[in-house]
Amino acid sequence: MIWDKQHECMDRKALQELQLARLQQTVERVYNKVPFYREAFDKIGVKPQDITSLQDVRKLPLTTKAALRDNYPYGLFAASLKETVRIHASSGTTGKPIVVGYTRNDMETWTNLVARVISMAGVTDEDVTQICFGYGFFTGGFGLHYGMERVGATVVPASSGNTEKQIMLMKDFGTTALVSTPSYALYMAEVAKNMGIDPKSLPVRVGLFGGEPCTENMSREIQEQWGIKVTDNYGLTEVMGPGVAGECCEEPGMHINEDHFLVEIIDPVTEEPLEYGEEGELVITPLTKEAFPVLRYRTRDITVLNPEPCRCGRTTVRMKKIKGRSDDMLIIKGVNVFPSQIEAVLMQVQETAPHYQIVVSKKGFLDELEIKVELRPEWFTDNYKELLAIEEKIHRYLRKILGIGAKVTLVAPNSLERTTGKAKRVVDLR
Repeated sequence: MIWDKQHECMDRKALQELQLARLQQTVERVYNKVPFYREAFDKIGVKPQDITSLQDVRKLPLTTKAALRDNYPYGLFAASLKETVRIHASSGTTGKPIVVGYTRNDMETWTNLVARVISMAGVTDEDVTQICFGYGFFTGGFGLHYGMERVGATVVPASSGNTEKQIMLMKDFGTTALVSTPSYALYMAEVAKNMGIDPKSLPVRVGLFGGEPCTENMSREIQEQWGIKVTDNYGLTEVMGPGVAGECCEEPGMHINEDHFLVEIIDPVTEEPLEYGEEGELVITPLTKEAFPVLRYRTRDITVLNPEPCRCGRTTVRMKKIKGRSDDMLIIKGVNVFPSQIEAVLMQVQETAPHYQIVVSKKGFLDELEIKVELRPEWFTDNYKELLAIEEKIHRYLRKILGIGAKVTLVAPNSLERTTGKAKRVVDLR
């Protein structure tokens, strides 16, 4: 199902003309209404009228998360609070939160874009959707909620936590679509089994996962545990929330809603633009935001863009699943390591569960990497030789993929911390 065929299946030339017109409007808006951007433009000698092609977006300054925090709370708003009908914010775990706003038009746009992503996943007005994202400042809960209502699905706003009750609601309410982080979906499957309930016996048929990267290996694990169709979707608070991109049911990759978002790939170190097919950092410029329009926002997410039309009929560019974040990349003994690479190795080991923690420390002047990973209950044993053999196998796989050694520590089932939100995979003690 395609929610908005006119825009999701646009001719490429027509789409680019629409993008340019909206980019020019956005640049004019921020220059006139946001002092931070006006000063940045004036400093580099750029005026709104200099933007005459989509390539001219490269003349504009990049925006980082630091700039958003420095202008807390309303410094980057391009609308008055009277015009702003909703405020959301990031968690603020590393300082003051990122605060974003929405006008009535922004809310309407957001709802429709989430409806597109939901439709890509195959959810319709026949579905009962259980939303297990937290409701509050986090954009995921409310974003998916309003999008589901727009599609016509029945919404169960369960929020996060109280996992045994979540399983009960799925069974009693006839939940057919699950919305959560991928790591929480795996935890829910674990809890269901402890309750004597096979997750595959529940009526859930499709999952829409976001809030954290959902790797191919993670998707397969969820599919195996739940027996459902697994779809990934992408968004971030700074540019809107969910609704930026989502997976269809035909080909790999998440379709980006390009009529509302201009995307680029840059080298995260040099900031130079990269071509389609080259791996780099995703940069996003929202084209229709009124309250909080940002220019060339550095997402820090590492991906690849594919412009080829999809069998589903959509002509929008697709992004590969997020490989990792440029600011989460670990440099161990001079080697670049992404947590997703470690996860890919662990998912190949049948004896281990999809619950792990990466601990980075320093011994003298050298970096030390330790991987703590849970054994599956059926493989849990007190036979030291068997445990040693499993650890050695993982160590060998890691060295082959990463090119460096790592200490592997097997831990008991259910011993690593579980979370109802984003899983904390990396502990950096350096």
